[in-house]
Amino acid sequence: MTEPVVLSQDRGPVRVITVNRPDKLNALDADTLDALHDAFRAAAGDEAVRVVVLTGAGPKAFVAGADIARMNALTPVQGRDFALRGQRMMRFVETLPKPVIAMVNGFALGGGLELAMCCHLRIAADTARVGQPEINLGLVPGFGGSQRLLRLAGRAATLELCLTGTAVDAARALQLGIVNRVVPAAELEAEVMALADQLASAAPLALRGILDCVNFGGECAIEEGLAYEAAQFGLVFSTDDMREGTAAFLERRKPVFHGR
Repeated sequence: MTEPVVLSQDRGPVRVITVNRPDKLNALDADTLDALHDAFRAAAGDEAVRVVVLTGAGPKAFVAGADIARMNALTPVQGRDFALRGQRMMRFVETLPKPVIAMVNGFALGGGLELAMCCHLRIAADTARVGQPEINLGLVPGFGGSQRLLRLAGRAATLELCLTGTAVDAARALQLGIVNRVVPAAELEAEVMALADQLASAAPLALRGILDCVNFGGECAIEEGLAYEAAQFGLVFSTDDMREGTAAFLERRKPVFHGR
């Protein structure tokens, strides 16, 4: 039987989602995009899941890009629809009310970098390389690369990476703000899972509030963002977790959060 193109595995409250096309360097086609969307919907709806880790199968690639063999024959309308399909899935990930960590274990190029950038945090192996090489194929980024890279790395870096199509190493990606951390490849999984466990032990409703504040505030004027933050701050005062967290601080003990 053919293995699924996306795998899901739970490690306690952390769900690990893996793009499972190592023979294609985990390239994204329509079926893989749909399978990823389904996997993230399932994670969003499962109360036992507090954090999601996303990675790619095999030692070479996180996701090396879109599946060029599948794209080559697309019509203009089909090309637009393929772009919208990827954008919908990645926007769903970006707005997921639970933290999503990209474990970038190798090449993250084109659609792969776009997939990593829609995650909330990105931890890269020191052997990883990232880039938007669409220009080399006569293409432009289609899954949000020009927009999320602009917001993460700024105009100059976005134009350089997109116009030249040149991939950069993990150290340069860290310098540009594309990834949060770079660790030795042999330590990547342990580092990511330690971070995931840390987030999984935090107050789930507060995590959601922070994600909401950053997503909303990043797209509006500061006055609106401040008002939204104040509203979220007030809202958490209705939660048991807030009472538990403040009581634990006063009692000098570790809090136990239940997402209520």
